[in-house]
Amino acid sequence: MDARLREFARQTKGFMPEAEGLALHQAGMEASAIGPLLEVGSYCGLSALYLGSAARDSGTVLITVDHHRGSEETQPGWEHHDPEVVDPRSGRIDTLPFLRRTLEETGLEGTVIVIVGDSPAVSPVVAGGLGLLFIDGGHALDVAMADYTAWAGHLAAGGLLAIHDVFEDSAEGGQAPFEVWQRAVADGFVPVSTTGSLRLLRHH
Repeated sequence: MDARLREFARQTKGFMPEAEGLALHQAGMEASAIGPLLEVGSYCGLSALYLGSAARDSGTVLITVDHHRGSEETQPGWEHHDPEVVDPRSGRIDTLPFLRRTLEETGLEGTVIVIVGDSPAVSPVVAGGLGLLFIDGGHALDVAMADYTAWAGHLAAGGLLAIHDVFEDSAEGGQAPFEVWQRAVADGFVPVSTTGSLRLLRHH
């Protein structure tokens, strides 16, 4: 990943340490040989930068899906709330302008396809054959599991499933992504690697 984009990533709002982002980028490079990439949970575009640059360099696309109203943990009064992403007109979170700016300033507008909508509602209208699926939307158990259920079947054979914020110890973080990881393993996905809280699995 080129130095300019790495530096831009360091200045982009988000919750992904650089080591995890670079691991995601490498996974995107590998998975692009199989099919397009898709992420659930755009926020302000940090992970889209890592995955989008991999897609561009590999000649494919990244589809990023988010309703852009924030997940539970980014709402006012919660730990990860950022008042800068609140629309002063409506008083609601709106991260879409931040995502658009990230894609514009990094030259990724032609590579990243932005879909604004609720993840499970979007999945039936998007074709399968994905090379990589990255799940990083809401972290409440019902939301995270619904994202997995809606999208896991879209992965091509040999494709990669990436899950963010996987913590086995509840003292380190919420357990929903870990439960999704456990469900994926039970469904036959094969664990590939762990980088921080980012876990990769391969579709059987």
